[in-house]
Amino acid sequence: MLQGAHITLRARHETDVPVLQAELYDDVATRSRADSRPWRPIPPGSAQSPYVVAGVSDEAACFSVVETASGELAGEALLWGIDPHNRTAHLGIALRPGHRGRGFATDVLRVLFHYGFTVLGLNRLQLETLADNAPMVRAATAAGFTTEGTLRRSAWACGEFADQVVLGLLAEEWRG
Repeated sequence: MLQGAHITLRARHETDVPVLQAELYDDVATRSRADSRPWRPIPPGSAQSPYVVAGVSDEAACFSVVETASGELAGEALLWGIDPHNRTAHLGIALRPGHRGRGFATDVLRVLFHYGFTVLGLNRLQLETLADNAPMVRAATAAGFTTEGTLRRSAWACGEFADQVVLGLLAEEWRG
């Protein structure tokens, strides 16, 4: 387990999957804005749920986010596209609606920085989000990310094209 100021990142438990499926994936509008793949209905209990972790992977590290004080499942976090040759990875987080707006996202990102830079020995971490996702941009910049650019009209989200912001952080910039 990895500890932050208010959250703990731990391995995904089977009991986490239905909660994440119901509150994150089945919210079609939010999920469609958070993932570049089109939303498709997935029945409860399906092995096709994006929250099912089939096993250890060299390309991704999936965590469940737990609020440390209450022990309650707060969401998910992951490093994906882990490239050991170039020593880079992408970050993603999704918090359950009741855990948003409480400063957890910045804490989750900082713990992921520690994992990526210290445990995996990466040199660069990157995050992409829709330009109008002000809470994520705020959390990312508060955690230490630098806005590196905008990909104009690069994401199809809820029936229209939207800009994406690319944020990056180098190991030498991290204040671990």
